[in-house]
Amino acid sequence: MPPTSNAIIFHGSCHCGRLRIGFSTERHPTDFTPRACDCPFCRKHGAAYVSDPTGRLSISVREGALHRYRQGSGTADFLLCSQCGVLVAVAFEHADRVYGAVNIGCLDGDSGFMAPVPASPQLLDADEKVSRWLKLWIPDVEFDAADD
Repeated sequence: MPPTSNAIIFHGSCHCGRLRIGFSTERHPTDFTPRACDCPFCRKHGAAYVSDPTGRLSISVREGALHRYRQGSGTADFLLCSQCGVLVAVAFEHADRVYGAVNIGCLDGDSGFMAPVPASPQLLDADEKVSRWLKLWIPDVEFDAADD
């Protein structure tokens, strides 16, 4: 993922390292307020998401490591490691593009983001979710095969 000139790049991974992410943005970490989804699935994973519609997200996947899980409205795929079970991101496809948001819990070190705030996407219908995600999430998520 080639970053832009003023980009800040956040790196992260699942626990075993079979899924790695790179999130590039020109926004300062304190400009982000992570969204802590209050659905049972995200709560059990301690997930809080960040995204930037002008940012970039690449996900490097070792063979057989990516597990996609759909729940709720079945609109988005939660991206988990098939080995260690860590939730690294959420994604959905729309008009031949993949949009995504990063779970801050998988990022390396102290990212400097603001404290997460609750979000309730389960109160929205599927069309409302897609409309919201098209405005907030990172477009054109890249998936690459990782070297073993």
